[in-house]
Amino acid sequence: MNDHDDIGFIADALPAFISEGQEQISSIEQLLLQLEDAPDDRELLDALFRCAHTVKGSAGIFGLDAVVAFTHHVETLLDCLREGELALTPEISTLLLQCNDQIRQLIDQATGGSDDDSGQATREVLVARLEALRPTAPAARPSEPAASAQAAGRMQAWQVSARFGADTFRNGMDPLALLSYVGQLGAMDAVQCDGEAVPALDSLDPESCHLAFAFTLHTDKERRAIENAFSFAIDDTALQIDEAVAPDTAAETAPAPSAESAALAPARLREPANAPHATTSTADAGRYIRVQADRLDAVINLLGELVIASAGASLLARQTRNGALIEANQQIGTLVEDIRNGTLQLRMVPIGESFSRFRRVVRDTAAELGKDVVLEIVGGETELDKAVVERIADPLMHLVRNALDHGLETPAQRQAAGKPAQGRLTLSACHESGAILIRIADDGRGIQRDKVLQRAWDRGLLEHGTTPSDAEIFNLIFEAGFSTAEKVTNLSGRGVGMDVVRRNIEALRGSVTVSSQDGQGSCIEIRLPLTLAIIDGFLVGVGASRFIFPLDAIAEVIEDRPTATALDARGRSVVELRGRVLPVLSLRALYALDTPPPERCSVVVIHSGAQRYGVLVDMLLGQHQTVIKPLGRMFRSLRGMSGSSILGNGEVALIFDVASLGQLAMEAATPFPRTKSHASTEGTL
Repeated sequence: MNDHDDIGFIADALPAFISEGQEQISSIEQLLLQLEDAPDDRELLDALFRCAHTVKGSAGIFGLDAVVAFTHHVETLLDCLREGELALTPEISTLLLQCNDQIRQLIDQATGGSDDDSGQATREVLVARLEALRPTAPAARPSEPAASAQAAGRMQAWQVSARFGADTFRNGMDPLALLSYVGQLGAMDAVQCDGEAVPALDSLDPESCHLAFAFTLHTDKERRAIENAFSFAIDDTALQIDEAVAPDTAAETAPAPSAESAALAPARLREPANAPHATTSTADAGRYIRVQADRLDAVINLLGELVIASAGASLLARQTRNGALIEANQQIGTLVEDIRNGTLQLRMVPIGESFSRFRRVVRDTAAELGKDVVLEIVGGETELDKAVVERIADPLMHLVRNALDHGLETPAQRQAAGKPAQGRLTLSACHESGAILIRIADDGRGIQRDKVLQRAWDRGLLEHGTTPSDAEIFNLIFEAGFSTAEKVTNLSGRGVGMDVVRRNIEALRGSVTVSSQDGQGSCIEIRLPLTLAIIDGFLVGVGASRFIFPLDAIAEVIEDRPTATALDARGRSVVELRGRVLPVLSLRALYALDTPPPERCSVVVIHSGAQRYGVLVDMLLGQHQTVIKPLGRMFRSLRGMSGSSILGNGEVALIFDVASLGQLAMEAATPFPRTKSHASTEGTL
């Protein structure tokens, strides 16, 4: 392979390194935060060291010298921590978190970013602080033969042999790059390559590795440091490290070696006893594969078109009344549904990974505000579409910061109120009615209702003297420019953010509500769809228009009942269901559909959270695989809708947002003026 090929290979492999490096950096941050609660946990310390070492080793393969040099200082301090030479304190943890941020910046620069003088100066300060923390004279350990030599300032010679496994190349490892990395520990000499295991050219598999090296390493490092240099490729490497015999000692105890034995003296290549275990680990690792997100998105988009085409084919088959054709299309539809479920599952990720990133935010923000706050994560295993997770991160960030700044008090304030000095912030997630429910709850002071109401009067959001319900008052915090902060800080006071939070959540077909109890805390609830691509829906008809409910939101259906309904004291339509009065929404009245109502209709009972309501429809058209399409510009302001779908016959059906539709059902009989522009869903969106 020539230099041009090497450069091309590195360029192609660099994105994979960037992705893995970012994952390792995230792991380092989470491990450091976990260690603050258990600073002596050896398993966590070992895992922390391995993450830093993997970043350093991988960066060395790609020639990212700045990453290698800086991470080396971090790795050295981590080694002192796990060997008990140094105790992990909050100050050291803060320093390591700052170092981790710098490693992240250095890796980001590998994609084309530029470094500045301030970044370099920051790293120099951090390196000086790391070096100042290192023990100046570590005690010699009896189990380490080289420790006494190191303490005395002498070099130690090690005989090293490394035989690389057949899958080394396939796993992205370069033996020459590894040797170059090991060479940074000291001086290498008598390097030899064992070519006996290389098969004949006609039977050589170019993707298999058959290399083995032997060399002598002169270094002031211990055996453990050499082993660590191979640690990120140890599953593919048979490694042997022996202390070299001093030349004067060898002369006294052994006869002069022959020329052949002298040539092989630096090391002997041998297989360790755990070689089969390494093969098993490699095989297990090969069961996972990285796929670019845009490729998966393209497959899901094609799958959506396949669902629509399958629905159209099934409709045509039913029109022909050909039994064999209908049965064949039903089988195809079943297979498409199985493929749909399996493919969408590939994009589902636990939301706990996203939640865990807020540990650092809570830690740093609470320290900045002089507060003591613990973050509790509940339901982190709840799975959600990766696209939703990525787009909800910023709204969650703002809500967490808002809770820390506005909701939770300082330790002195909490103790004066009879509370524990340490506040609690809870992030929780669970599945509910075909959606995911995310809660951000705190045990702070709560929302100051009277203050919010007064500010709303002052800003003209409410007419002076009017007092709506508590829920409506609390929801005023989501109005644009609304703020109750007395002064502008780095976190709040400018009146921007909460309106953007609501807008971003609603753009995901979600909803957000807030509840609060004075002196006890606040809770913000976010309801989001599990996926943005395809859902199981229930198709209904009102006149010539077609609508779709998410299937999981349907509690039951009441068929064949009179269209006329009773009215309650607020003028809302209601029906009685097993002794319970349910508000009922007429889609014909809500959207001013021109078709006359039938004599009898059906009521679809919807549950949204703790709320239940009914919807009057003319026809029940059954379950329908629904490919979600965005609403056209004309329909984006249409309340109660979250998207659209194309049916098998080419017609367009609107998809209900059951949460906002429920709000309309709870309102009075005429929730808003209706226009002819909202009269039908026929045509193109």
